[in-house]
Amino acid sequence: MKVYGIKNCDTVKKARAWLDGHGIDYEFVDFKKTPPSMGQVARWCDALGVNVVLNRRGTTWKKLTASAQSNADSFQGAIAAMVGHSSAIKRPVIETGSEILIGFDEGAYQSHFL
Repeated sequence: MKVYGIKNCDTVKKARAWLDGHGIDYEFVDFKKTPPSMGQVARWCDALGVNVVLNRRGTTWKKLTASAQSNADSFQGAIAAMVGHSSAIKRPVIETGSEILIGFDEGAYQSHFL
């Protein structure tokens, strides 16, 4: 299982603490050290939808130009925005092999991992 995110993100910290506390093994991939590929982001968006993956509420999104935000209205434009600005991806992204989860929800984690 892989957990993708940013090391100092509060939501990623909560998710990792929950996984650690329940003895669940995972590999952490820091977006700052290993940015996601276009293929990865496209796969996440295909599985969950662009609106689930793209964080339009965060600081990174708000700092994008109006043109870049407008381009993100298309599937390819959204993927390009997230690849170019990995902080615009909702975090964490968890790949379990067969499933992809985004964000931290304790109830969802309990039903999925326990």
